[in-house]
Amino acid sequence: MATAAQWIEGARLRTLPMALAPIIAGTAAAQSTWGANLGMAFLAFLVALFLQVGVNYANDYSDGIKGTDDNRVGPLRLVGSKAATPKQVLYAALGCFAAAAIAGLALIVLSRQWWFIVIGISAVFAAWGYTGGKRPYGYRGWGDVAVFIYFGLVAVLGTTITQAGRLNIDAWIAAIATGLFACALLMVNNIRDIPGDREVGKRTLAVRLGDHRARVVFAAELGLAFALHLFLVPFNGFMLLVFLSVPMAVMAARTVLFTQERKALIPVLKECGILNLIWSLLFLLAVLARQWV
Repeated sequence: MATAAQWIEGARLRTLPMALAPIIAGTAAAQSTWGANLGMAFLAFLVALFLQVGVNYANDYSDGIKGTDDNRVGPLRLVGSKAATPKQVLYAALGCFAAAAIAGLALIVLSRQWWFIVIGISAVFAAWGYTGGKRPYGYRGWGDVAVFIYFGLVAVLGTTITQAGRLNIDAWIAAIATGLFACALLMVNNIRDIPGDREVGKRTLAVRLGDHRARVVFAAELGLAFALHLFLVPFNGFMLLVFLSVPMAVMAARTVLFTQERKALIPVLKECGILNLIWSLLFLLAVLARQWV
């Protein structure tokens, strides 16, 4: 029986800033249209939080029963380490998806954005299909596309439109940037796992690109995420504030580009999550500063 501490570790808390950051960014974009609603933002956060933990448990379950995690370098995996049974982890994942669905339904009812029901259902299927089923798309190199769509576009734009009822350039730039930050986190995770993934036939984008090119793509994703904000500076000079987080991105990129020891990449996962969170707070500050002046 897994301990509470092991369940918490299995939830992969270092990835949770990736659930919070798009909600902050989306709320900031809504505020830029004078339409932020903190109650809606909280419901959106619950959806993102439960989906994130659900995805982590679902991946733990699917990779565990496939044997992908048997020789893993990195944090604890509940099924792979035999700390919990596959059924227990599966039930935990399904419970998280159910909680996300309840929060999501409340958000849809209050915002009257009924078409989001389809988006929500697709998000659950995408979460499960990443490593679950007979043909998981995460094993074929499409995980990065799904992460960009759901942790970037859907999370940010959905947060904005449920609060403000419309989108603006702030929302689109924030959505693309957040998607790139999420892809960077996934990329470094998969770079770490390239040898083991190759052995079990898991063809992530990092495996397909190869070690060197995957590391370059990681750095490019971070660089592009920041460069996009230059489109916003003419409308809001305070957007330069987001560049205060560039040094953290540079340190993460330097580690990935020049450190060959795969265990040394583990802290970069946490750094990417914190980077995304700090960026989202600076983005929000830039929006508020523009309105205060």
